[in-house]
Amino acid sequence: MRDPYKVLGLGRGATETEIKKAFRKLAKAYHPDSNSNDPKAQEKFAEVNAAYEILGDKERRGQYDRGEIDAEGKPKFAGFEGFGAQPGGGFSRGPGGTTFRWSSSGPGGGFGAEDILSQMFGRGGGGSPFGDGFGPDMATAQRRTKGGDVKGTVHVSLEEIAARKKVRVHLPTGKQVDVALPGGLRSGRQVRLKGQGMPGAGGAPAGDGLITIEIKPHKLFAVDGDDLRLDLPISLDEAVLGAKVRVPTLSATVELKVPAGSSGGRTLRLKGKGLPTATGGHGDILVSLRIVLPEDEDAELKALMRAWRDNKPYTVRGPDYDG
Repeated sequence: MRDPYKVLGLGRGATETEIKKAFRKLAKAYHPDSNSNDPKAQEKFAEVNAAYEILGDKERRGQYDRGEIDAEGKPKFAGFEGFGAQPGGGFSRGPGGTTFRWSSSGPGGGFGAEDILSQMFGRGGGGSPFGDGFGPDMATAQRRTKGGDVKGTVHVSLEEIAARKKVRVHLPTGKQVDVALPGGLRSGRQVRLKGQGMPGAGGAPAGDGLITIEIKPHKLFAVDGDDLRLDLPISLDEAVLGAKVRVPTLSATVELKVPAGSSGGRTLRLKGKGLPTATGGHGDILVSLRIVLPEDEDAELKALMRAWRDNKPYTVRGPDYDG
């Protein structure tokens, strides 16, 4: 990768604020959502992110400025040259010309190269077999650092959840990945994408992608756990006489039987028509009946209701409503 300062169009004396401002500007310009037909834009976007991974972190920027890591965040090794290295053993020269023997023979055969470097540059709780005297800059340069995590949000519809579709997510790294929607989904749930974050330093693993899933509002359904709630308008005659009515679900329209004498607010259940559950099943749709009178004033209906009131009165509110 190019010099991260040049990638962001900055000089080495740039302030943290200037670095952040330049990153935001370039990330917005090259974001995949705005450049779907330009593959080079995605490459530039990834390059900008990688540059900010170094310059946006005070410690890693210092390492780069001191020449301890390269433009990709990998450590630079200086002052270690092997002498006659053979399979299973060899010699390495440390700072000041000090020579150490290393072994790759594994357990019981001495220290592996990685073990020696680890103990030379980091005490590791057991101390170095070679004593102290190695500076903190060398320790920092050798450290393996896992890449940073990246975060994003994806908005999904209830239909996509019900169909268990995969949704495409554009990560800040420039990558595009398809995410399978898990059962038992709730708004705000976070899905972890292993290894989809920023690259690690010194050969360390990449970070992860942390994707927050938000459920889009629906014009008919309200989410209640794995169940869905639906208000269903019915006419007065359907409530009194009963009827079979068509009811929407997330995949098709089904027929629901409204029992005769149903009051407004009564809840009927459509089993297995809700959202996928974490255990592999489905929730239900809870249908609440809402009795709707004719929009236009109807003289006959009024006359019928007056006769009903006068001849067949009945109580619907108990004493608690009398105050």
